[in-house]
Amino acid sequence: MEAHKSPWLPALAVLGSVTSLCIGTSFAKKLFPLVGAEGTSALRVGFSALVLLAFWRPWRWPLSRRDAGFVIRYGLTLGVMNLLFYMALRTIPFGLAVAIEFSGPLAVAMLSSRRAVDFVWLASAITGLAMLLPLGQQSTLDPTGVMFALGAAVCWALYILFGKQAGHLHAGHSVSLGLVAASLVVVPFGVAHAGASLLDPGILAAGVGIAIVSSAIPMSLEMMALKRLPSQTFGIMVSLEPAVASLLAMLLLGEHLTGHQWLAIGFIVLASIGSTITARRARPEAVELAG
Repeated sequence: MEAHKSPWLPALAVLGSVTSLCIGTSFAKKLFPLVGAEGTSALRVGFSALVLLAFWRPWRWPLSRRDAGFVIRYGLTLGVMNLLFYMALRTIPFGLAVAIEFSGPLAVAMLSSRRAVDFVWLASAITGLAMLLPLGQQSTLDPTGVMFALGAAVCWALYILFGKQAGHLHAGHSVSLGLVAASLVVVPFGVAHAGASLLDPGILAAGVGIAIVSSAIPMSLEMMALKRLPSQTFGIMVSLEPAVASLLAMLLLGEHLTGHQWLAIGFIVLASIGSTITARRARPEAVELAG
């Protein structure tokens, strides 16, 4: 088999994308004691916007007023989603936050399905979430952190819907301008919370690194993979993100989950993979990396 037709390289690109995103977010969490979740989110989104603006130079493409509205809604939702997700990471483990956030795209997939088998995946997702959410007295998860993660899940669902409206634009065009809009939401919160601490050279350097590792590299690998992988395969591999996040958080942050929590993540991953396999028309744009 010729190298350019081999599925292994794009499959590894997806895995590399998910891994890079999770590594970047894990290191971002280490900045929380210095600039808070708000400041860290501002650094990540702000520098990601600058990096992608420099790379894609979106001003080269015309943008109608209608498309500008699509991109602004897409970007503002992306910004709120990132801010809420980072706020959730203050008090709940990274892997669990990702698993809860995955309920957003899962809900979009379930609402657009009509097959009986999808109720199996819906039951699996509900089971996993019920095991994670602080519904009982024995839960150890912080309710506020869970609410932030659920808010991020709602934003991810809206991000998918708004992203489809801008789907006819070049990916580099919409993503780079979308991140500019996202920074208009996130950066003011970061500045208000962290103030002059964000101007520390070490903090700025860390912010650039986090932006590259958690945004620029994953998006580049993802775009390469989307051109060569069947959308179904792409969706299945992205569905592994909660498990990858949990493993890397254990290695890099010392966040150890209980067997009960690992089982809950397994139910959510199963639901995501199952819905991807049985989807009538898999849409890889609907599972863009965003954590």
